[in-house]
Amino acid sequence: WTDTDSNAATASWAPEVDIQEFENRFQLFVDLPGVEPREVEVTLDNDVLTISGERNFPPLKEGEQAINRRAERGHGTFYRRFILPETVDADNVVAKGQNGVLEISIPKQAKAQPRRIEVAA
Repeated sequence: WTDTDSNAATASWAPEVDIQEFENRFQLFVDLPGVEPREVEVTLDNDVLTISGERNFPPLKEGEQAINRRAERGHGTFYRRFILPETVDADNVVAKGQNGVLEISIPKQAKAQPRRIEVAA
């Protein structure tokens, strides 16, 4: 896994990501509180997984104007890219969002098993 450092030029912030590897899959957990799952774009192209979207400040009530604002959470566009190993099964990636966490499951391809090849006479 390689996290490509393209965040600075294209994003306001980068969500934190946990990656776990299992025997049959990789599992990513992306912290995206306040972001609707349907508004997150996840693409896999040429073994590069890209996660992007935007988180805005919570809207103010009508007629309200903030006098002061302290913002510690990232807001604006976000963008993360990961170069995946060639062993992933790109056709069966599953992503779901729940409780502010985007979970991406990336299965590994079945390993080719050694086999005996009969030689014809």
